[in-house]
Amino acid sequence: MLGTDKAVTDDPHLQLRAEMVETQIQRRGIKDPRVLRAMATVPRHEFVPEDHRDLAYTDEPLGIGEGQTISQPYIVAAMTEALGLRGTERVLDVGTGCGYQAAVLAILCKEVFSIEYRPELARAAADRLHRLGFTTVHVHCGDGSLGLKEFAPYDAILVAAAAPKIPEPLREQLSEGGRLIVPVGAEDHQHLLLVTRHGNEYTTERREGCRFVPLVGRYGWQDWEFL
Repeated sequence: MLGTDKAVTDDPHLQLRAEMVETQIQRRGIKDPRVLRAMATVPRHEFVPEDHRDLAYTDEPLGIGEGQTISQPYIVAAMTEALGLRGTERVLDVGTGCGYQAAVLAILCKEVFSIEYRPELARAAADRLHRLGFTTVHVHCGDGSLGLKEFAPYDAILVAAAAPKIPEPLREQLSEGGRLIVPVGAEDHQHLLLVTRHGNEYTTERREGCRFVPLVGRYGWQDWEFL
């Protein structure tokens, strides 16, 4: 998977990642050892613009161009842990951005299908993930609020952009027992919602507050003035 062995062994950022995991993630209650290991493994600095690399392991989201961001490390870990991945799952990642979240997921599951609305970001993320050896991530360009029906169902879906309500197509693309984590709310503040499918029924658990860029699309924000 990750051409990680050499990349990580020779990586001078290894200590920075270890400190990030301990101070920003583990101390805030993230306990899944597989998630902690993934966060300590993926070279976050490779996913941020050159002029932000000195901030790659800080406790904040960072701009990646086109008005988009790479999420705060803790939020990436919290959303990932909520999915309860064990290694055999097929996962849909909505809002590829720079590809960092997809890379973290790829370490924890069997296969990742990632979708990005903006063509330039999609191309750059696909190239970056390929270069770093994440061969189980498949990047697509399109309306993420519609999901990727042709590859459904998914055991887990993670949405890294804020929706005004839970996109119905994403719920429908969950497998039995599948989990969906999505930030839902207004422009300036949302809460993470964890949805679990039980046949034709769904349970929804409200989790912590957060702030994401808008999910653009038919079941997201369609008002371009809002963006």
